[in-house]
Amino acid sequence: MAQVVLKDVVKTYGSVYAVNHVSLTVEDGEFVALVGPSGCGKTTTLNLIAGLIPMSGGDITIGDRLVNDLDPKDRDIAMVFQNYALYPQKSVFKNLAFPLQMRKLPKEEIDKKVRDAAKVLDITHLLERKPRELSGGQQQRVALGRALVRDPRAFLMDEPLSNLDAKLRVQMRSEIKRFHQDLNATVVYVTHDQLEAVTMADKMAVMNGGYLQQYDAPANVFENPKNMFVASFVGSPAMSLIPLEAVTRGTDVALASPEGWELPLSPENSRKALGASSNKVVLGARHSTIKLHKTPQPGTVPGKVYTVEPTGDVTFAQVFVSGATVNVSMPPSFAIHTDEEVYVEFDQARIHLFDGETEMALAAR
Repeated sequence: MAQVVLKDVVKTYGSVYAVNHVSLTVEDGEFVALVGPSGCGKTTTLNLIAGLIPMSGGDITIGDRLVNDLDPKDRDIAMVFQNYALYPQKSVFKNLAFPLQMRKLPKEEIDKKVRDAAKVLDITHLLERKPRELSGGQQQRVALGRALVRDPRAFLMDEPLSNLDAKLRVQMRSEIKRFHQDLNATVVYVTHDQLEAVTMADKMAVMNGGYLQQYDAPANVFENPKNMFVASFVGSPAMSLIPLEAVTRGTDVALASPEGWELPLSPENSRKALGASSNKVVLGARHSTIKLHKTPQPGTVPGKVYTVEPTGDVTFAQVFVSGATVNVSMPPSFAIHTDEEVYVEFDQARIHLFDGETEMALAAR
């Protein structure tokens, strides 16, 4: 396997930047997920690594080779696509053997590589079947096997689970994660489902509008989002964001709403708020860090319940707070109903504050 390095990579279509000066390093044996909404540039970035489309600028290195001008077949990578791309008239064995036959390897070596790959992916019993006789998960294993037999320097996967049903998708997440761990494979994986990225990847690259927004371990991206886009994209439910104004009360700072209520900030959060470029500050909080109360308590703010969603062991509610929708989770024993007036408590140690002008996370000065 090999390291994959993108340095200042650009792809333009006319005046539109599909990929805007993206730089990142995928270490040897690392699983990196490119995530973001539709049109963010993640698939274009993968296609640039594969050589399927030409770059407008920058450099891409795979291992110790600069691959800018190399054809896809010369980059020593293997791709796994959303639609599996299996040959319907060929058996599983012949599907796996085809890329090796194209390289004119000896028959004995082809047979060994195919059977080794089938054993790793637990599809040995399927080798004589045709793709139409396989389930979606089995077809996906065959697609992985066809990439595996080539022994590439890196695997590139473009939303390989999006055609599977929800239950099978969960199972295949585990299969791909085990595949990566067993082979110590270098994997670049594109998905719009941030849950796939969080559960499988060593690092995730969050993209939006062609820009790389944040590149870090999933836990760090979740705990310390760099800006409001990352905060609202990573997490299920997403982080709630409430636009407010910072006001000074002597030596203290509070966040004030247009409705007239104020939320006093802790000393550390006060220092963060004072670092904003204006008095516009956005309060961010994860659902698990928020508590609801039936009556006013010190440090709470008023809200109104919009929806209640029991899921069994946890109940989720959406609560309107100063015009924003706040996601809250609570035990089923806490009974609330639609349109009920409630009081919302934010954990000062776990809230996030963002600059209302730049949308960047605020740090204590």
